[in-house]
Amino acid sequence: MTNNDNKQSDIHDESFRDSIATINKEGERAWVFPTKPHGKYYNLRTYFTWLYLAIFVTIPFLKYNGEPLFLFNIPEEKFILFGAIFWAQDFFIFGLGMLIFIVFIALFTVVFGRLFCGWVCPQTIFMEMIFRKLEYLIDGDANYQKALKNSPWTAEKIKKRTLKFIVFYSLSFIIANILLSYFISLDHVITILKNPAEHAGAFIGIFIFTTIFFFIYWWFREQVCLIVCPYGRMQGVLLDKNSVVVAYDYVRGEERHKFKKNEIRTGGDCIDCNLCVKVCPTGIDIRNGTQLECVSCTACIDACDHIMESVGLEKGLIRYDSENGIKNKVKLAFTNRMKAYSIVLIILIGVEVALLTTRSDYDATILRAKGMLYQERPDGQLSNLFTIKLVNKTRKQLPVELKIENFNFYKLQLIGKDIVVKEQGVTEGEFFVFLNKSDVTERKVKLLIGVYSNGKKIKTVKTNFLGPIKFKNNN
Repeated sequence: MTNNDNKQSDIHDESFRDSIATINKEGERAWVFPTKPHGKYYNLRTYFTWLYLAIFVTIPFLKYNGEPLFLFNIPEEKFILFGAIFWAQDFFIFGLGMLIFIVFIALFTVVFGRLFCGWVCPQTIFMEMIFRKLEYLIDGDANYQKALKNSPWTAEKIKKRTLKFIVFYSLSFIIANILLSYFISLDHVITILKNPAEHAGAFIGIFIFTTIFFFIYWWFREQVCLIVCPYGRMQGVLLDKNSVVVAYDYVRGEERHKFKKNEIRTGGDCIDCNLCVKVCPTGIDIRNGTQLECVSCTACIDACDHIMESVGLEKGLIRYDSENGIKNKVKLAFTNRMKAYSIVLIILIGVEVALLTTRSDYDATILRAKGMLYQERPDGQLSNLFTIKLVNKTRKQLPVELKIENFNFYKLQLIGKDIVVKEQGVTEGEFFVFLNKSDVTERKVKLLIGVYSNGKKIKTVKTNFLGPIKFKNNN
């Protein structure tokens, strides 16, 4: 075992892994009151949050041809991406998209750890960069929050709790409505809010969503990341010693001891100020190593850099790095594992792009009517009854004509009115196909039926025409 290994094992009391930081020895919730962070990364995350919120709030207002630019209407099985409409028939494209997303998350985690959690995850952004900041404004910093929680119900406490409740619930209401706009459209949400009596069920649903968000940001908080979210567990499988994580440089930092002015330091650079623990929103000590509770929020980096700068030591004692980077002073390498994930991801993206570019705006299904055989006609023809189902994914009405492509002599007779498919609609119909008996040389004859609209072929559908059984002549 090397000196570095000894140094790391000495600082690690592995008993901390037996429980999460937000549960005390009695099994009760240990509330986390993180000190408000300051520093370069916190400022960058603030700017990123403003950009994130601008996109999040703006997208529901964007429309293309009178419809949302993005819509994920699960009940109606209607999805719109960049103005292109997708229906249930295109679900395999979304399925592949989800698979690509999972592979991307896996590759991203292998390389960059939980960077997604700290910088992109909506839970972290809303909790730490919006609700937590409002909490600092209303209740004060960590020490004031602790004192307020433990104080009796004075007029001041009631005033602050009431104000905080109103602010948190109002913001949760706004978030719930914006999020619902992605699923039922902003126009529908506004209609519900304007006419709550006519849409009582939907109106109640909005307040259920609001209450769920309020519960998360008022009480549940970091427990979403620690208990509910499966991604924290995934990282334990996906991370390796080359993954970039928020890490404490134990090689440089140990042995820890308090800082004294004008002292000649003989130990490590960590002055054991404990500020990295105080600013952590999940209550962990990053000096214990990588933990599933860490969401890579960088608060500990900013806190440590500030202390190092204050005492005249080099910054970066806590930083973005890999285990091999700290232990062996090696740079991040593109490992075979990363290459394998990248190849799979590139292949999947290629398939997804091909599916998106070759996707048709129309779908047609033609089948022989169930339980129906062929019919013989007195004019020497045979007929089959077919059913047709047409899906129009465009925003224009679609008049349809049908033609047999692989027979010169035939007759096609629609039952009922001409086929017209409404915009973004589905239509079903029935029709007879008549073929000369001499052309039906087998029990099943392949039919190629062209689907035309305004003289332009939009689809070719294969089906079978059923005829009489042909007996071979043994003579």
